[in-house]
Amino acid sequence: MLSARFRPYHIPLFIAKYAWLTARRMPVLVHFEVTLRCNARCDFCDYWRTDPSARAQELDSYAEAARFFNPMLVTFTGGEPLLRRDLEALVAAVSRAVRLKYIMLLTHGGMLSPDRARSLWSAGVNQFNISLDYLDDRHDQARGIPGLSRRIFASVEAMRADGIDGIRFNTVIKRDNLDQIMPIVRRAVELGCGVNLSVYTDAKNGNRAFLIDDALRPDVEGLVAELLAFKRRRRGVITNSDYYLQQIPRYLRGEMTEPCHSGIRTVHLNPAGHVKRCPDFPADFHWRDFRRYQPIACNACYYACRGEAQAPLQWSRVADVFA
Repeated sequence: MLSARFRPYHIPLFIAKYAWLTARRMPVLVHFEVTLRCNARCDFCDYWRTDPSARAQELDSYAEAARFFNPMLVTFTGGEPLLRRDLEALVAAVSRAVRLKYIMLLTHGGMLSPDRARSLWSAGVNQFNISLDYLDDRHDQARGIPGLSRRIFASVEAMRADGIDGIRFNTVIKRDNLDQIMPIVRRAVELGCGVNLSVYTDAKNGNRAFLIDDALRPDVEGLVAELLAFKRRRRGVITNSDYYLQQIPRYLRGEMTEPCHSGIRTVHLNPAGHVKRCPDFPADFHWRDFRRYQPIACNACYYACRGEAQAPLQWSRVADVFA
């Protein structure tokens, strides 16, 4: 589900750029972590503990790095990127630096007012990815932001009324929200949004409270079957590939032995411009010293970025994106 600002004639151009980047073994997607600061209080993530002095290490521009990688997909993330008051300038500079691209912003949504969304949309953001794990006040409690879920839905409705159509909920499947996944999908349909799913991992700070244990595997298998059936009925809402969803039970059973391709299709740049192969890995080198990564044997997560990098390129994946 892409923004309507993405025109049909862009499709062959993006396919050609994808092939060009793949042939050169350069990442298709670059995540710019423009800050590690965050004003949420998630107990599965420690970014909110980031020392405020880390702000001094945040670059004033990521345009030069964007020009070097020349990716087709760009994500601005954090921490909470909306804490950067100069975020619009950062987005606009990257947008000018890369000719053919699709720009996404990942946020918890607590600071995403309709006015801020409009200014970021004007700066070049094509898609707003808003974290959403519950429809009720459990989401507020999980993020430590009172009234967050109500604020998210009010902002999304206002954004859609203002013609901003590139909105997606990023939802993490956890042991305590299995009953929320399909309701979130249905709410996304009502709002004219998409949903992208990932599986919870304790890799960020070791919090195992939300891991899906063996007893819940049958429930997850049933959920996956329901998600796939929904996708067959209505393409373009759930933006994960069929492959990714099908592999979730296998991952939870510990059967996934394929090497992880993080750092090959996607890379992360920390606020100072150093490259990480994965959001939960340390930085390896500055982007000017970029060295191509090799696959590694790591089974610490089954994020969508890992699973989709491993997914075979089939027409159903293209249909999901352009539906």
